[in-house]
Amino acid sequence: MGRIVQFLVFVVLLAGEVGLGAGESTAVVAQSRPNVLLICVDDLKPLLGCYGDSLAKTPNLDRLAAGGVRFERAYCNQAVCSPSRNALLTGLRPQTLGIYDLGTNFRVGRPEAITLGQHFRAQGYYAESLGKIFHVGHGNGDDARSWDVESWKAKVSQYAVAEHGSTGTETKGVAYESADVPDNQYADGQTADEAIVRLRAARERGTPFFLAVGFLKPHLPFVAPQKYWDLHDREKFVPAGLQTPPAGAPQWAPQFGGELRNYRDLPKQGRLSDDLQRTLIHGYYAAASYMDAQAGRVLDELQRLGLRDNTIVVLWGDHGWHLGDHGMWCKHTNYEQAARIPLIVSMPGAKAGVSSAAFIEAVDVYPTLSELAGLPQPTGLDGRSFAKLLSDPASQHRDHVIHVYPRTAEGRGSLLGRAIRTERYRLVEWKPAGGAAAEAEYELYDYAADPQESVNLAGTQPETVRALQKLLAGHPEARPQVRAGDSGQPSAATGKQDRDAMFARRDRDGDGKLSRAEFLEGQSDPAKAPGRFVKFDVNKDGVLSRNEFVTSGGRE
Repeated sequence: MGRIVQFLVFVVLLAGEVGLGAGESTAVVAQSRPNVLLICVDDLKPLLGCYGDSLAKTPNLDRLAAGGVRFERAYCNQAVCSPSRNALLTGLRPQTLGIYDLGTNFRVGRPEAITLGQHFRAQGYYAESLGKIFHVGHGNGDDARSWDVESWKAKVSQYAVAEHGSTGTETKGVAYESADVPDNQYADGQTADEAIVRLRAARERGTPFFLAVGFLKPHLPFVAPQKYWDLHDREKFVPAGLQTPPAGAPQWAPQFGGELRNYRDLPKQGRLSDDLQRTLIHGYYAAASYMDAQAGRVLDELQRLGLRDNTIVVLWGDHGWHLGDHGMWCKHTNYEQAARIPLIVSMPGAKAGVSSAAFIEAVDVYPTLSELAGLPQPTGLDGRSFAKLLSDPASQHRDHVIHVYPRTAEGRGSLLGRAIRTERYRLVEWKPAGGAAAEAEYELYDYAADPQESVNLAGTQPETVRALQKLLAGHPEARPQVRAGDSGQPSAATGKQDRDAMFARRDRDGDGKLSRAEFLEGQSDPAKAPGRFVKFDVNKDGVLSRNEFVTSGGRE
């Protein structure tokens, strides 16, 4: 692997140097090991200049790509924050952990898991977490074992204008904001400030570091200083041409923007006007430009401190995002716009300014970083290292990726969509996790003939379905959702209530859904509970399905 191998061999030779004293040998090895800067971005799809988007204003991430390898076909393992981040940080897919929701901590599914941060710590790295790395919220929490110090998060309001926040029974404020304020008026600016402080401390410490920096934008709400909105010409943003779900898809497969519609200035149902769509697209791009500027500040400081030449930098988006295509907004599907992610790796001695068409899953990042840093390879992971692609980007890695998304279907209960994405096709198998294949319904999309996923071809191309089923059969069957706690009592591991058990207790008539009356009965905060019912009712049908209740509306 060229210069990468030479670098790692140098590390190994230093580790085995006979003539050095114990303390001196340790110091030399520590200094020679590459640092790791892992930049995680919430809701960032590949709408970056380096990915060919002419409307994007992302000069800093474009610069990072110019110094590294850009992966064109990287995919999350589930298009929602917590399961996707679990996959990145444990190297285990959601169907291995049995966790598809936001609130269940990964250690409920795999108590003995060794996380990416833990693995580097065990090899003498100083590991820190800033901003959003693990998903914290909905009853879920951080993982103290992964870090040398307590994780840091900005303590700041989402909005610069107080009136834009939530009011009365509304649980969310406005969906977008542009204000003439400094960058650190918002959380990402403060996260960049803190990352700079930690980099300076790392240089003084002199030991190798693993620094995970998590930026929130472009996650909703689309808030950014006015100057980032001004970078873009609003009139150039055009609503998606296809605004209907794929013809012939199961009725439960799409979603209709429940996360977005919980913001108080958005209509609760129905097609969004072209004018509003243009504003939201503008907001997404502005928020991405704001995040790019913060990432750039961190990268500039890394360079200024003289650390860049000995640091592996990874840019990773946790999942994609629907920007009105298929009439959908946000993530929460198995479709291309939700599942495909940006991934850039830049390392001294590796290729620069090139792209790779190899298929990558989020679970692959963990073993890759381990190999690039010259650490012992972890065992028992679902991921596989793609380190060779940094010196040979044209080589193969996987012939397909797999990702999942859960749904609750009327009359069928909880289903899991397991999706196989190959060079040409995506097959989605819908059935209960662990259920018999005979129960399954399928979606099939042909990206050579129909890149917009306009028609489900499963019923007309049975031979293609059978061929892709063989790939799917090569994967272990999905584990059903695990739950923390018992009978709704808080779990010692996460402090999370078992919402499945809570649902069962509230479902007085046993019809598999909660009426407004069933939901409100016995609530400890009767003034605020009606607002939660509205928030959880994603499809606005006046009742809560089990999935809507258990996942708190499937939102972060």
